Amino acid sequence: MKKILQYLFEHKTLTRAEARAALVDIGNGKYNEHEVTAFMTVYLMRSITIEELQGFRDALLELCVPVQLGDHETIDIVGTGGDGKNTFNISTLSCFIVAGAGQKVTKHGNYGASSVSGASNVMEQLGYKFSADSTKLKKELDEVGICFLHAPLFHPALKIVGPIRRNLAMRTFFNMLGPTVNPASPAFQLIGVYNLEMARIYNYLLQQDGKNFTIIHGLDGYDEISLTNDTKVITNEGERMYTPEQLGKRMVDPHDITGGNTVEEAAAIFKKIIYGEGTWAQNAVVLANAATALHCTGKYPDYETAWKAAVDSLDSGSARRVLEKLIALQ
Repeated sequence: MKKILQYLFEHKTLTRAEARAALVDIGNGKYNEHEVTAFMTVYLMRSITIEELQGFRDALLELCVPVQLGDHETIDIVGTGGDGKNTFNISTLSCFIVAGAGQKVTKHGNYGASSVSGASNVMEQLGYKFSADSTKLKKELDEVGICFLHAPLFHPALKIVGPIRRNLAMRTFFNMLGPTVNPASPAFQLIGVYNLEMARIYNYLLQQDGKNFTIIHGLDGYDEISLTNDTKVITNEGERMYTPEQLGKRMVDPHDITGGNTVEEAAAIFKKIIYGEGTWAQNAVVLANAATALHCTGKYPDYETAWKAAVDSLDSGSARRVLEKLIALQ
C-alpha cells in the first residue's frame, strides 16, 4: 500500500487494472485500517477518474457473493448518499410504492455512512432480517415483490471499510460504487447523484451496461428528486430538466423533507408515510421518485400514467401491504 499511496500522493491516477487490484487486496484484508483510511482520503481530496471507478467496481463484483433470484426483471432505486441533506428515506419508500404498483424490486442498500439513517438502518428498525440466502430472498421477491440486499453481506470489501466510513462520516468513493454493484443485476435502475460530475460518470458507465436507466440530480445538491428545485434527468435517450411542478405537481420546502435525528425517528417517518399519514410534501417527493422509477421501466406510455400508478399504490394501501407482508416473512 505504501507504494500505491506514494504514487497517488504525486497526483497520479490508477489504471482500471491497478484500481481493481488495490480494492481486491483491501477486500481480502491485506491492509490495516490506517492504510485503508489513507487510501480513501486521497479520493476526498481529488476527483475519481472513470478508469479508477471502473476498476473499483470490477473488484467489488469479482469478490461479490452471488445471488440467484430467478428470471424477474427487477428495478433498484438508490441514491449515492453523501449529499448531506439528511432527508427521510425517500429511495427506500419509493421502492415499496413501486413494488405496490406491481414492479418487482431488488433493493441494494447499506447503513448510513454520512447520514443518520441509510436504507439498511431503516429496514432493520422496521424488523427486516438481513440475509444472503438466495432461497429466502427469492421467496420474498416471488411472494411480496421486493427483497432487500444488505451490501456488506454480499461485498466483503464494504464490510471491512464500513467502520472506517462511519468514522470519517464523509462521502467517499464507496458512495459512488454502491449503486453500480447490486448483486441481483437489476434490469432497470433509478440512481440519484449528488453532483453533475457524478451524473456524467454514471451516464458513461450505465450506457456501457446497455440497461434501462435513469439518473437524477436535484440542482440544489440532492441525490434524489427533492422538488425543492429543478431536477436534471438523464436516461438512455438523453437528458433534460424538469421543474418540481412537472415531476411532483408542486414545489416543497427543504425543511419539510428532513429525516429526523435518529434511526427511530427515521423509521417513524417511514411508517407514517407508507400508512397514508404523510404530509403533502413528503408524499409528493416519494411519489415523484416512484413515478420516475416506474417510467424508467418503459412499461408506461408516459410519466403521467406512471405517476397515477404510484399514487394508486400509496392511496390504496398496496405499498403498505407490501411492507407488512415482507416483515411477516421474517
